[in-house]
Amino acid sequence: MKKIILIAISAILVTSVFTIHSMASCTSCNDNNPRYNEISYPTPNIEPDTLNEVLGVVLHHTAEPTVQRSLEILSSPERKVSTHVVIDVDGTRYIMASPTDVTWHAGRSILNGREGCNFFTIGIEFQGNTLERPLTSDQIDSAIEYLLPLIEKYNIPIENIVTHQMVRKAYKQKHPGQRVYDKPDITQKEYQRFMGELKKELN
Repeated sequence: MKKIILIAISAILVTSVFTIHSMASCTSCNDNNPRYNEISYPTPNIEPDTLNEVLGVVLHHTAEPTVQRSLEILSSPERKVSTHVVIDVDGTRYIMASPTDVTWHAGRSILNGREGCNFFTIGIEFQGNTLERPLTSDQIDSAIEYLLPLIEKYNIPIENIVTHQMVRKAYKQKHPGQRVYDKPDITQKEYQRFMGELKKELN
């Protein structure tokens, strides 16, 4: 009788150890779970009854001191500006609109000769000001985590991932007589740094 009980206890212990090990392995190997938190923060500032073609991505920085201030501005009906996602310094993503929504992030802009980038690009806002401090590693990694499935789903070419400054400059070159609102934006240095990390993941 004692022998049977000992065998049963041993079987339970072995099963328990195997189960714990399996759970640990699954947790560490589960690529379906995002590394960074996503928080829904819908903006009302989207183009009604219009679908975004999702042909490219425009990168911005908020140039605001706090993420809460950035979110308030990007969801204010009076400001008439918005974006698809804001990425905080710790990598937290605030999802403001679906990729297929048209948001008001690029204004007067041209990409590949086509005007109106709001209607065919996704806007990504990095919290902070890259003129004062670089993007954090978490911001870069979180943006890449957000972008990779979209690049695959919509077949976005790598050359169509640009900065607001680039699409605004293209517009100003085509329309030199028009007044275009200028503002500080993600620096070329940080753009190149981000693209270098993105290309590593894509390769």
